[in-house]
Amino acid sequence: MFARLSEASMSLDIGTLFVIAICVTALLGLFLLFAWMQDRINALAWWGMAYLIGAVSGAIWRLGDLISPPLPSNIADILLFVAVGMIWSAARLFHGRPVLWGSMFLGAVVWLALCSSPAFMESAASRLVTSSLIVAAYTFLTAAELWRERRKSLIRRWPAVFVPMLHGVIFLSPVALAGLLENGGGTHNLGTGWVAVYAIEIVLYVVGAAFIMLVLAKDRTVRHYKLAAATDPLTELLNRRGFFEAVGDIMANRREIREPVSVLAFDLDHFKRINDRFGHSAGDATLRLFATVVRNTLRADDAIGRLGGEEFVALLPSTLADAAAAAKRVRKAFATASAAPGKHAAATVSIGVACGSAYAEIDTLIARADTALYRAKTNGRDRVETAEEAVAGAPERCADDAAQKQQQTALPNPIPTLSVPLIGALRAGRQNAVSSP
Repeated sequence: MFARLSEASMSLDIGTLFVIAICVTALLGLFLLFAWMQDRINALAWWGMAYLIGAVSGAIWRLGDLISPPLPSNIADILLFVAVGMIWSAARLFHGRPVLWGSMFLGAVVWLALCSSPAFMESAASRLVTSSLIVAAYTFLTAAELWRERRKSLIRRWPAVFVPMLHGVIFLSPVALAGLLENGGGTHNLGTGWVAVYAIEIVLYVVGAAFIMLVLAKDRTVRHYKLAAATDPLTELLNRRGFFEAVGDIMANRREIREPVSVLAFDLDHFKRINDRFGHSAGDATLRLFATVVRNTLRADDAIGRLGGEEFVALLPSTLADAAAAAKRVRKAFATASAAPGKHAAATVSIGVACGSAYAEIDTLIARADTALYRAKTNGRDRVETAEEAVAGAPERCADDAAQKQQQTALPNPIPTLSVPLIGALRAGRQNAVSSP
């Protein structure tokens, strides 16, 4: 199969293929830079600049003899290794990881160090294998960075990982084929057949990688706008819409394991007095402080939202006892934090806690928690009150009603040890009643 591919590729003009690859790479680099100007995602700028540097590297490699004065012989290879290192750095930036500057330029530094050896420069096979290993290593690192992104399912992540992995595998092929350069006919076969394969594969890779990057960037932009639409701008907690969307997911998960949920209703004590006395800026700072405290005190999988004003609510996948303990931690932590000096005012919080089935209506749970919150306000504020009864869900109520109805209509089963004597005694009594005058 490889022999046929080599023979078929001999009919292709290698120079034309590389000119096409250079032009496509440069065009995609400009397109990625334009996308960066629209979305301001730094990874797009890095990826686009890497493509442009790679295109310059290819142009120097192809047309270097026409440049006057002549450039250093290794400049094309160095630019190529910098480009693939920048693509790896772009993948890190896209997922919020820092740029490792030393590692990004390591391939170029290694190449410069090896080029100082005359034996390395005289061995075409060594140069081919080394350059292939450097490009493949950075490509595999890029795939590893994309694989580490856990916010996507496996089905949605595999194209972003498969494309660079395939590119790296193809660039590792010269390691196995380096022996062809050690004999007379190998150089010609590698120069005409596999170089054409590389040119075609490079075009496919740069197009596929750019497409995947744009898809990931668009997905991130959409997720950013969704998050902004579901977030309260002052406290950066969930707003009413975002809270109820998060509640649906949590309660669905709790239904699967048939475990209860709990609702915490918060209200800052005398908040109107804070605004009137210290101003709305101090009131806003106090709200932001409480949001920070409740976010740091509760768990990451708890849904916390601001319903309006100084009213907050949280849904916890926990029992009533655990939710009450969490509410007490929030109350103490906020009292301590607000007592510290700052732009905020000293304040306290009253909390109502209610628990119920995951099948229950969330509005009912919130209403029950509000009732407990009102009781905390009445009893002196700066305290935690819990609802007396758990809220049952619709399926559970139906099951309880059905069980109760079945108990009312079912006949009691006779006791085995007493059924025979009892029935015999009844029959004997009936016979005596008939035979008696």
